Parts: sequence; structure tokens; C-alpha cells
Amino acid sequence: MQRLLSPPLKALMGSPCLRLLVPRAAPRAQCGCSCGISRPLRPGQYSTVSEVALQAGRGTVSLPSKAAERVVGRWLLVCSGTVAGAVILGGVTRLTESGLSMVDWHLIKEMKPPTNQEEWEAEFQKYQQFPEFKILNHDMTLAEFKFIWYMEYSHRMWGRLVGLVYILPAAYFWRKGWLSRAMKGRVLALCGLVCFQVRLFNGLEEKPDSHDIPSGPPSVSTSVDLTCCHTGVSLLLLILRQLLWTPQLPETRQLLWLRRFAHGTAGLVFLTALSGAFVAGLDAGLVYNSFPKMGESWIPEDLFTFSPILRNVFENPTMVQFDHRILGITSVTAITALYFLSRRIPLPRRTKVAAATLLALAYTQAGLGISTLLMYVPTPLAATHQSGSLALLSVALWLMNELRRVPK
Repeated sequence: MQRLLSPPLKALMGSPCLRLLVPRAAPRAQCGCSCGISRPLRPGQYSTVSEVALQAGRGTVSLPSKAAERVVGRWLLVCSGTVAGAVILGGVTRLTESGLSMVDWHLIKEMKPPTNQEEWEAEFQKYQQFPEFKILNHDMTLAEFKFIWYMEYSHRMWGRLVGLVYILPAAYFWRKGWLSRAMKGRVLALCGLVCFQVRLFNGLEEKPDSHDIPSGPPSVSTSVDLTCCHTGVSLLLLILRQLLWTPQLPETRQLLWLRRFAHGTAGLVFLTALSGAFVAGLDAGLVYNSFPKMGESWIPEDLFTFSPILRNVFENPTMVQFDHRILGITSVTAITALYFLSRRIPLPRRTKVAAATLLALAYTQAGLGISTLLMYVPTPLAATHQSGSLALLSVALWLMNELRRVPK
């Protein structure tokens, strides 16, 4: 009897379905550091995704694997790159005064550009009905109009690309079960920002009966672009936390203070970049083209020209430039202090590289900003300065990620 039952029992015990139900004999798992030392799993721990699902009583739930997490991480990297490109292209569009050359907004209809002389003249005639042409560009030729039109057209088409690159893969990953519960919430939040950006862009159309030169709203649009971009970068870093090697940093009082200081510095860098968007929107870089003083004084007299006082913060070019200067100098000072504080603490090599990169980018960005101001805002230099703000904030987020708390 034993001889008859032995082969079927061995085959049954070797099947994958039953093997998941049998506790493993002292399985070993990596400790999570780079030393390669392994240790036994604690009671109740399981070494496969299927075992975790079975332990929780949800054997049919599809949890994201490491390979799926890597795919999602790369997708977020692509999303961050496309939104960064949109910010840079939008900045150049704003610097060339091209943002209002297309007077209509249609999600699908306007994707086809004019193809002959009659269509171009009809498009130009529509633009001539708006205040920007009547007040600023009344002597513009058709050839000049084509240039600003194509600038705005490329910006809008790139924006559509951003939406497609984000929404279509997000829906696919959601359906495949490659997103964890926490990541689903972040994906929905980003989707909300994308939809809000589309709605905001739709509200930026210039009206024919408007008599104002609409320089303010584009700065708001750029700020929202910046917010979306770095929200995407921060989510990317959250994914990389699970995919890349995690430095095992001991929880000390010095590290705690350094981490808090890094968070505050990153927030300061974000506010500086946000204020730069208002500088571009109000053409505030064309007033007081001197440094370090503003004209002949440290504090100009026309800081509080508008009433109420709070209006100056958003609409007075002098106040906007003054705020950007103060925030920029404070950011460079904070990053310098952060770098020297990090030198006093034993940190992994990659964390030190992040701190040194942040310091180098901060002084490069400051030099670009001062040069842009002194040279009366040339478009290539101004666009490079705006791109530098994206790089600086991204590296600040990278350093925050390196200084994260070690999971317990």
C-alpha cells in the first residue's frame, strides 16, 4: 500500500498550489542593506506575493510585483520628463509673447494647423480682433504671426501629449492591478491636477471685449505646470524608494534635524521657483536691471504702489522682483548651510553626492538669474534659468528621498 501511494503523494506535495500552504523551513531573506547578509523570516512572514494574499484571506487579489513597480516607476519618470518639457516650452512661449496668438480653444478641432494662404489670413484676422494685437502688435506681419502661432500650437500639442502619456498608461496599470492602494490615491490626485490644468487653460482665452493686456494669467498657468511637474517628480521618488537600494541611516538627533532642514529648504526652493513664474508673467525682469541693489537703493520706493497692500505681492512688478531676489538669496544661503551640515554627519556616498549636486546647482541657478537680469532678459538665457529651477527642485527632492526615515 505504501509503495502504491508514495508516487501520487510526492507529486501532490510538489505541486505549486499545495506548496504555498505548507510553511517553509527556515526561509532566508535579505536584510535590505548592501552587505548581503541574510536572516530567517519571522513567524507569520511569507516570501511570495501569493502567500501574503493567502495569509490575508484574499487569494484572488493581484498585488503589484517588483517588475510591475519598475514599469510604473519608469512611466512616472517619462511623465515627469514630459511635464518638465511643457514647463520649459511654456516659458519660451511666454517670453516670446506667443501665448495669445491662438484665440480659440478646442480640444480636438484645433489640432489641424492652417494649410494654405486663405486659412492663415483668416486666422490672422481673428487675432487682429483682440487687444493684444490692437495695443502691442498692431504692426505685426503675417510672417511674424505665423512664428508666434506655431509657438503656441507646439505648446498646446505638447500639453495633449502630456495628458495621453499620463492617463492612458494609468488606466492600463489600474486595470492590471499594478498599483497599490497608496499609489492609486496619488495617481488619482495627479489625474485631478491634469484635469484642473486643462480647465484652467480653457479659462485663459482672451476675450475680444477685454481691454487689459493679459500678462497675469500666463504666470498662474506656469505655476500650475510647475506644481504638476514636481508633484510627479516627488511621486517618482516615492516609487524609487521601493525599487532602489535603501541606505540604512541610523536615527540620530543630528540626522533628524538635517532631514527637517532639508524639507524646509526644498519648500523654500519651490516658493522661489513659483515666484519666478510671477516674474515671467509680469515681465518683472525688465525693471531694475541691476544687482545687488535695485537702482540706487537696496529697497526701492515703489514697492507698495498699489492698494490694497496685498495686491502688490501679485501685481506690482517691483515687489514681485524684490520678492524673487529675497527668496533666491535665502534659498542659496539655506542650501549652503544644508551642505555644510551634511558634511558633519556620516552619510552614504549617494546622499553626499545629492547634497553636493544641490549646492552646485544652486550657485549655477543664482548666476543664471543675475545674468538674465543684467542682460535685460534675453530669451535663451531666461529659458535656461527657468529650466534650472526645475533641475534644482528635482535635486532637492532627491536629497529629501535620500534622507528618509529607515523603515522599522
